[in-house]
Amino acid sequence: MNATLPAPPAPNVLTQALHGQTMGTTWSVRFHTSARWDLHALHDAAQSQLDRVVAQMSTWEPDSDISRFNRADAGTWFPLPEDFANVLTAALDVAARSNGAFDPSVSPLVAAWGFGAHAGARVRPSDAALAHARRSVGWKQLSFDQAAGRVLQRGGITLDLSAIAKGYGVDLVASLLRQRGIESALVEVGGELYGYGRKADGQPWRVLVESSPDEEADNEGLEPRVLVLDGVAVATSGDRWHAYERDGTRYSHTIDPRTGAPVHDVAAAVTVVAETAMHADAWATALTVMGTDAGLAHASALGLAARFLERTPDGLLERVTPAFERHLDA
Repeated sequence: MNATLPAPPAPNVLTQALHGQTMGTTWSVRFHTSARWDLHALHDAAQSQLDRVVAQMSTWEPDSDISRFNRADAGTWFPLPEDFANVLTAALDVAARSNGAFDPSVSPLVAAWGFGAHAGARVRPSDAALAHARRSVGWKQLSFDQAAGRVLQRGGITLDLSAIAKGYGVDLVASLLRQRGIESALVEVGGELYGYGRKADGQPWRVLVESSPDEEADNEGLEPRVLVLDGVAVATSGDRWHAYERDGTRYSHTIDPRTGAPVHDVAAAVTVVAETAMHADAWATALTVMGTDAGLAHASALGLAARFLERTPDGLLERVTPAFERHLDA
């Protein structure tokens, strides 16, 4: 019988780890190297990349670039730092390709339903409040001069890049490590991951697909899914982290910009594998908004690697696209 065995660890290859905090969560890096590194300096460099994302794109920071844009006077052309412009470019591309299921201007609706940095009361907003919020939402309203790196504040526009910026932070750290000559690393920020290169045993990075509470409590138990991350990223979205109940109705923090309301029958989890963590992050949100049937069809048509965990009366049902299957560990 033929069998492929892992290669023995390369001599003098060290496994190193870095950890920190950012964006209200944690980050970590694991990497393999035969060189000696100043880990304090490398940690500070990685933290600096993530701090830059916060300084430019955190709606929780009143002096961030995005907060200053959101407060800018109507008619102001606001200059964007390079990273902010990169993320907004990607956000608008996903908005167009998802037919508005992803929308970087959705913040007023998120707040109206009691979520986000500027959350209102966690009660169902009045029809008048929703109508007011919806007037300020719509990615097609944005005037973005990409060549000049500036965006127009028409008045009342509130950008929120929280569904894509964390992934961009993962990409920045991975890029930093590559630039420093680190040939193999696994970068994680708040559960979103990017892996590249081979570990000391010659194998690629393997990670478990993030589970949902339903999956963890499922007595039948779905088989754990293991992904191979070799120059790709993975992100998972769902209502595990932010939701509330009022009068027997569960309200998810995932708002459908097209209807102005939280997504009904939201999937227990939607996982996306993509070439960048930024795109995996954004598409996980977009497909969650679409719902399992429409999201699966849309992802399949675009060749996206996506996994949906759908709640059914008989328990969880896993549905995946052909592209997702190709990333699963054999």
